[in-house]
Amino acid sequence: MTEEKKLIDFIKKSPSCFHVVKNFENELSDKGFEKLEEGKKWNIRRGGKYFVTRNSSSILAFAIPETGIDSGFMITASHSDSPSFKIKANPEMKSAGCVKLNVEKYGGMLINPWFDRPLSLAGRVIYKKADSKGQTVLAQKLVNVDRDLLMIPNLAIHMNRDANDGHKIDVQGEVCPVLSLNEDTKLMPIVAKAADVKEKDIADADLFLVCRSEGCIWGAENEFISSPKLDDIECAFTTMNAFEAACENLSSLSKVPVCCVFDNEEVGSGTRQGADSTLLGDTLMRIFAALNKGNVDFESYNIALAKSFMVSADNAHAVHPNYVNSADPVNRPVINGGIVIKFNAAQKYTTDALSSAFFKNVCEKAGVPVQVFTNNSNVAGGSTLGNISQAHVSIPCVDIGLAQWAMHSPYETAGKKDVSYMIKAITEFYKSPFEIIIE
Repeated sequence: MTEEKKLIDFIKKSPSCFHVVKNFENELSDKGFEKLEEGKKWNIRRGGKYFVTRNSSSILAFAIPETGIDSGFMITASHSDSPSFKIKANPEMKSAGCVKLNVEKYGGMLINPWFDRPLSLAGRVIYKKADSKGQTVLAQKLVNVDRDLLMIPNLAIHMNRDANDGHKIDVQGEVCPVLSLNEDTKLMPIVAKAADVKEKDIADADLFLVCRSEGCIWGAENEFISSPKLDDIECAFTTMNAFEAACENLSSLSKVPVCCVFDNEEVGSGTRQGADSTLLGDTLMRIFAALNKGNVDFESYNIALAKSFMVSADNAHAVHPNYVNSADPVNRPVINGGIVIKFNAAQKYTTDALSSAFFKNVCEKAGVPVQVFTNNSNVAGGSTLGNISQAHVSIPCVDIGLAQWAMHSPYETAGKKDVSYMIKAITEFYKSPFEIIIE
């Protein structure tokens, strides 16, 4: 199976951030990585491969070369979440003989494409069960209602003549997905059946709307990929695949490879499992402690950080054929044009001349083309993982991504070639020693 088809298949199996992380867990376990628990002692060794999760929605994987950890870390960071609508508590509302669900926005999304599209639900349920001693405990189970369950119907043009002239959407009033014509219908029995648990045992749930449109490859030369959640599962998938490839031969690595997939980037990363949490710093510190009999030599740790480098990987805007003037007049990345290095003078992106030059050199060695993205100066751009994580682990960093259209739509478009470009570039990155001589 080609890399782009593997990506489409991975996205289909990963309808929520929890599924993204669980699928990465399964992949890593199959490749010999050992799962560590934050609440238990870590016994790690040179030559070992490990991963740790937090909240079941963020994952950090790493391996220890025989050279140890004093030479520093090579880190990639992406995110597991995508813009969607979260189901509110007590979600059922009755209107016009229908049952609809009460939802709220998760992240900043293009709302219009969510209308008139088959939708469903995915996430996790927390339920009560008996442990081996007969005591009631709480357990977690992932859930994916794998059928066309919901729809947000548009209002006919005859009743809204301004619909094509900049209609402002009332999220609370207009974006409630319809569940049933049976006014007695409740959501939780459907969720309980999909999760294979008893409804009475469910204590709570984190559930999100899911776009049911499957990914596809299209175009006159089959050059495009369209799918839900390309931002940022495309970067998470490609960086994790590159990390796994690099770890197949630890003897070729001079620094410790680390692959991070954080949750909650779309809402600012300010959670215990986000890039603005202690997760990365905690993990790097515990690696040092575990390899030094529980002791941390802070000077050695800080020296290692000074030798380290991070790639913040979150997709980038491609110039749009119908909105060319929305792009910068010069720096206009195109789909299938290779890795996009992102710059911003206000430091929404971490890239500077030093980090850009290093990563360009990595891509040149990998035989991968490079493009540059800067915002149109009249348009405020978004931020991403790089600078947020730097507040906790301050190391040189470059912000990159793959070019795509319709970012934050429930169905986005990118390029087929770029998938393999990213895997090649990041595999080379993990093998590249970071060193720049300052004269």
